[in-house]
Amino acid sequence: MLIWKVPADCPHVPKMPCFPERTPRRNQKFLNKQTTLLAIICISKGRIPGSGMAGSYGMSFFLKDLCLLFKTQSEASPAGMTHVFVYGTLKRGQPNHKVLLGGTHGRAAFQGRGRTAEPYPLVIAGEHNVPRLLNVPGQGHRVVGEIYAVDEQMLRFLDEFEGCPDMYQRTPLPIAVLEWEGTRGAPRETPAADRTVQCFVYSTATFPPEWLHLPYHDNYDSQGQHGLRYNPRENR
Repeated sequence: MLIWKVPADCPHVPKMPCFPERTPRRNQKFLNKQTTLLAIICISKGRIPGSGMAGSYGMSFFLKDLCLLFKTQSEASPAGMTHVFVYGTLKRGQPNHKVLLGGTHGRAAFQGRGRTAEPYPLVIAGEHNVPRLLNVPGQGHRVVGEIYAVDEQMLRFLDEFEGCPDMYQRTPLPIAVLEWEGTRGAPRETPAADRTVQCFVYSTATFPPEWLHLPYHDNYDSQGQHGLRYNPRENR
């Protein structure tokens, strides 16, 4: 068994999700901690891949291939950024969109529009009429929203803003692209319509059972015909 160190800034190492079982403080420390990923490689037949090449040149190819083991579709975001899919009050034209603007909380770059690859129940619930995506795949509709590339500072802010992991849990989901405006996409190509992009989504698996009996929505608008206008946080 050999242990190789993979650079912590390898662009193919995926960002870790917000784990429900961790307290917010522990989870944030986990996300912020600058560590080096240890990849444990079991070598069969006593041969290292690429060892037929001479010196460090062959080893560099081996480490490059090792990095690719961690490659995910979420790398389609610009370097150092992570894709997040928003479906509620953070969308353009909605009450909380302002927190994504101005750079106060970090960087968020609009990339395009998409919808969940699977149906999910999107309901408007609670005394403040909050849109909530229930983590029950297969029910409801394929939910339409917006894709943003965000930096680590904005991701940490969104975790706190969404009450992750107590109120919402941040999990990776495939999002089907409807329109793409991002100037930088994947290393070789930009996501096209009908292609899926891996995004973090704030949904909830902890909700009252009666929420499953509320009307399901596919494209949230605070001022929609449902008549359940969102009550902004500053008014509570």
